[in-house]
Amino acid sequence: MGKQEKLRNRLLSKPKDFTWSEMNSLLGNLGFELLKGSGSKRKFVHNETKTIIIIHEPHPGNILKRYIIEQVTTKLVEMELIDNE
Repeated sequence: MGKQEKLRNRLLSKPKDFTWSEMNSLLGNLGFELLKGSGSKRKFVHNETKTIIIIHEPHPGNILKRYIIEQVTTKLVEMELIDNE
């Protein structure tokens, strides 16, 4: 099991300590490009479908809020980029 597969499985388990770095890495490897918005808002745009995922980058810490993890998971399953099993 590679690093990206472990990250996918970790995201699907909806951990309380999923980090910004992990999300950035996972989305990047799924074909998303990070675009910085105003303030802490970050946009991830999928290279092929142009689907946009907007995430608030946490600060001062690095841990993502649970609702963000759930929203991203739902979107990735809808796009069929990850399997929710």
